[in-house]
Amino acid sequence: MASSRDADQLETQNDQQLDELTSKIRTLRGVTTDIYEDVERQHLTLDETSNSFTSFGTSLAQSSQRAARAFGLSGGVRTWRIILMCVGVIVGLWIAWRFVAWWIGP
Repeated sequence: MASSRDADQLETQNDQQLDELTSKIRTLRGVTTDIYEDVERQHLTLDETSNSFTSFGTSLAQSSQRAARAFGLSGGVRTWRIILMCVGVIVGLWIAWRFVAWWIGP
């Protein structure tokens, strides 16, 4: 009788530990599912962001090509001349502004 009581007690402990293990496995399965769903959402977000940047880059390239055609800039010396003139005007205005600021005082 004592051994059957011990066997029942061991069986009960075994069942309790099995229930705990089952509970932990369900929790891990839930966490794994949540991680998978989050990764999928982030993957979709990254795809959308990549598509947006690709679209923006294409649009910017097309706009710059249209602007170059509109201004007659086909590259070469003429383009560099216009760029240098713009930079020169900006630097000249900055020097004039600094000179006027020095002449007038603080």
